[in-house]
Amino acid sequence: QVQLVESGGGLVQAGGSLRLSCAASGRTFSTWLMGWFRQAPGKERESLAEISWNGGNTYYADSVKGRFTISRDNAKNTMYLQMNSLKPEDTASYYCAVRRAGVKEYDYWGQGTQVTVSS
Repeated sequence: QVQLVESGGGLVQAGGSLRLSCAASGRTFSTWLMGWFRQAPGKERESLAEISWNGGNTYYADSVKGRFTISRDNAKNTMYLQMNSLKPEDTASYYCAVRRAGVKEYDYWGQGTQVTVSS
């Protein structure tokens, strides 16, 4: 059974940092693209970052570019999101997901981890 589990969320003051992890199990995703999303109450889900299978290509939303860094360790079947210079508007539930190359839709999603940034 495929499972994605996020961890690392929590409460942090504005300007602080958090590192989220997304651990995958049930199969290897070394050839799949992996991405981070977030959703705040009353808002649509937002795509934040995506990383190619070997980490050679990354994408960032303008809202997090320069502050967040996506990375992955295929040996551990794990993806990370380093979040620096956090702002209160970064408060949301953060989700990881994976998709196959050439397929637009994400196949598997995690259950989410809450990030709260206080001002």
